[in-house]
Amino acid sequence: MTRASLEKDPRDVAAMFDDVAGKYDLTNDVLSLGQDRLWRRAVLKAVAARPGETVLDIAAGTGTSSEPFADGGVRVVPADFSLGMLRVGNQRRPDLGFTAADAMRLPFADASFDAVTMSFGLRNVASVETALAEFRRVTRPGGRLVVCEFSHPVNGAFRKVYTEYLMRSLPPIARRVSSNPESYVYLAESIQAWPAQRELATTIEAAGWSQVAWRNLTGGIVALHRAVNGEPGTGVRAVNGEGQVG
Repeated sequence: MTRASLEKDPRDVAAMFDDVAGKYDLTNDVLSLGQDRLWRRAVLKAVAARPGETVLDIAAGTGTSSEPFADGGVRVVPADFSLGMLRVGNQRRPDLGFTAADAMRLPFADASFDAVTMSFGLRNVASVETALAEFRRVTRPGGRLVVCEFSHPVNGAFRKVYTEYLMRSLPPIARRVSSNPESYVYLAESIQAWPAQRELATTIEAAGWSQVAWRNLTGGIVALHRAVNGEPGTGVRAVNGEGQVG
């Protein structure tokens, strides 16, 4: 079985996701206690894509994040660099047009998309800055970016309980339901090493995105960052509760 390290060599990360592709969606549902469905709905609302628009869903995996766009009349391109994930997704939804793509070297022309979204994938990229610059390159002027990623719970007591769950409970549960439980040790480690909400927002702004904002989901276990491909210099801000981001 293959697991990546925090060095995030692209070949190791791709191989790891190839290993877990078959049971990936089931495992995520179990480990998140069903919260992943709520997070996907939040992404769909934040992207706010209209019929006729084109959305790049990078790190789409098996396509569960892309399906709501397609079902709503939006042209979506599910892309991933794990061929194993793409194969499973294509078996489920052959109509979606799955595309092999590396987030740091996207095979798309400039200004190809009205929006780019990435859920739980930016954390696995070797160079976050390179990926964010690529996302901006392929997004039209005025287009949107939405990043959904694990983050840091804002309540100290809850953060302690959550950290203990990640390191103690997650690997044993993964051994029961995942085809590659060691990959979920990497998952726990990569979440702990990931920057907090404001730090990620600052990185997004440094890549040239404007109107950068975020809001916390599930107490900050996940953060939803949104930005616009426009004039920089508007700063970053936090949006709490259930209000719209942006």
